[in-house]
Amino acid sequence: MLKKASPENLYKHVEFLTSIKPFRNYLLPESLDKAAEYIKNQFSIYTSHITEQKFRVEHNEYKNIIASINTDKKERIIIGAHYDVAGDTPGADDNASGIAGLIELLRLLYQEELPYRIDFAAYSLEEPPFFETEYMGSYIHAHSLHKKNAKIKVMICLEMIGYFSDQKGSQQFPLPFFKLLYPDTGNFIGVVGKIGQKKITIKIRELMKKGGKIPVYSINAPSIIPGVDLSDHKNFWKFGYQAVMITDTAFYRNPNYHKRTDTVNTLDYKRMAEVINGLYYALKNI
Repeated sequence: MLKKASPENLYKHVEFLTSIKPFRNYLLPESLDKAAEYIKNQFSIYTSHITEQKFRVEHNEYKNIIASINTDKKERIIIGAHYDVAGDTPGADDNASGIAGLIELLRLLYQEELPYRIDFAAYSLEEPPFFETEYMGSYIHAHSLHKKNAKIKVMICLEMIGYFSDQKGSQQFPLPFFKLLYPDTGNFIGVVGKIGQKKITIKIRELMKKGGKIPVYSINAPSIIPGVDLSDHKNFWKFGYQAVMITDTAFYRNPNYHKRTDTVNTLDYKRMAEVINGLYYALKNI
């Protein structure tokens, strides 16, 4: 019997993270620490295998929080999401939604006997000004795994998974011809992969379709397409790992992207739960 994600749990996590004041951006390490402590406490309900990966940038200390299950297994899956925000914003969809999904996935999976280890990684410093630098928390993590020759089946990045719309025309695209391939209504979730990694992208898409009651579409495209590499998965690509991004398509749908209006009550927690249900099924069957 498959467990189900809880919309109430997802709301609770997003509400807490967005309530942290001042907002959790790189200029305010104390706010980031409050978020990290909350995530660590939630992780600790389900596993004692938790590490803080600390790193220094411009005289400040930041940290990734990583929880692990099935640690006796050699091959691993990484599920990652960032907990920092862009500027002076609450960051509900970007990316408290991803962190909430991360915690909920751990709750669903922590008692499962799976053929691989799973690391649930909460990253700092995904947002500008450190995006596309070696100071991103996910770069620090991916680099450390590469140095250890870690065997990674896939990295799954949760990047904005909570905003949906049933309004026709609510879904935008980077290029006009995408309208021939995807719906113009923002009521689906996307699985984004790079060229050459189509097999894993499609497999995750199809498994998510079976496990959750939400439409799932996928794309494999070069990084030249705006948005394809705009999150933590890109750092795993740099080290040759398979990686995909699970996303509601961010600024192609959500008008609150990087704004003060990205608040807790703009998200759809029932559909967000179906995204997590789909991922839970995928992780059990991948």
